[in-house]
Parts: sequence; structure tokens; C-alpha cells
Amino acid sequence: MTIAAFAPYQTLAESLLPYTLDGSSDGSHDLSHLLRVWKNTRAIQAMEGGDQEILVAATILHDCVGVEKNSPLRAQASRLAAEKASRVLIGLGWSSWQFAVTTHAIEAHSFSAGVKPTTLEAKIVQDADRLDAIGMVGVARCFYIAGRMGSGLYDPADPEALDRAFDDKRFAIDHFQTKLFKLAAGFNTEAGARIAQMRQERLRRFFDEFLDEI
Repeated sequence: MTIAAFAPYQTLAESLLPYTLDGSSDGSHDLSHLLRVWKNTRAIQAMEGGDQEILVAATILHDCVGVEKNSPLRAQASRLAAEKASRVLIGLGWSSWQFAVTTHAIEAHSFSAGVKPTTLEAKIVQDADRLDAIGMVGVARCFYIAGRMGSGLYDPADPEALDRAFDDKRFAIDHFQTKLFKLAAGFNTEAGARIAQMRQERLRRFFDEFLDEI
């Protein structure tokens, strides 16, 4: 069923998935994440175009090097993934153009890397990946990662950071202000931006209701 989701590129997916699913315990960057990003990618590609084979490869390999959120190497994760993907795709006999476009999409997808996407495929993959960071799935991933990092849910003395600096390494809810609420403004494609706006409203609604409960 998993491979079927990548139709008609099941053979390619089957050859690439082992390079990403290498036993990592990070449930925010696992197979389910890849499937959600691919669902987003397909939805955007249907409206915007783009090379489907490259999009499949970039989606599957975009997190093929895992770096924890609190690692000093975090900003280099997408570059490391692009380098690994390049070796993999050359080994599969891809042309220099194909792996260049694919690896650029991989390197540019990351918020932390700050690499501007210059191709349609890179813009689509960046949008598709960022869609998984907002909305209800984005909420779940935020708190999941906070748990992995040993962070608290919020500062009980000042949950909205009215008299302190935001610190999303200590408090999960601060991550909404430091990153999640900013993502919807940075989408590259019209299709991605439309979906992002809907998910941004869900994200804001959760945040407001969370504050109300505490």
C-alpha cells in the first residue's frame, strides 16, 4: 500500500525508500511524514505542473539524513541530504540535469537552511514540506518534537511571553510564534498558499483555544 501511493513510480520509490527509512526513531520525519508530503506535492503539482519523477525522488529523499532539531548541525541537514541523494541518484544512472534539479529541491526545502528555491520542483517540495508543519498535523509534530527535546509545554508564569523572550527550546508553545505562524507567508506556489491559509487558520484556532484552557 505504501509503494502504491507513489504510482506510477512504485519501482523508483521502492529503490529510494531504504535510503531514508534507515532505522531512525524520529516519528516526525518517518514514513507517514513522507506520505503526507507526497500527498501535498501531488495536490500542488496537479495545479502548478512540474516533473513528477523528480518530485517523487525529492520527496522521498528530502530527509534522508536525519539531524535532531537541537543539533548544531541542524541548518546543514538539507545540504547533507542533498549530497547523499546525489550519490544515490548517480548510482541509479540519473542524468546530471535530473540529479541537479532533484538535489536543489532537497537542499532548498529546509526552513533552517535558508536556501531560496529557484526551480518549480524546488518550490513545490518546499511548499509541500512546510504544509506538514502547519495545521493539526503541525500541532502534533510540534509537541512530539518538544517531547523528544525534553521541552515543557509552556511557561506557567508567562505562557504568551509578554515579559520574556520567546524560547522554543524550553517551551513548545513558543514555537508557534518563532516559526509556525511565519510559515504561511512564505509559500512559493498559488496552490500551496491556498492550502497553507486554511491550515494557518486551524493552527491559530488551536493556539487560541490552548491559551484559553490554560
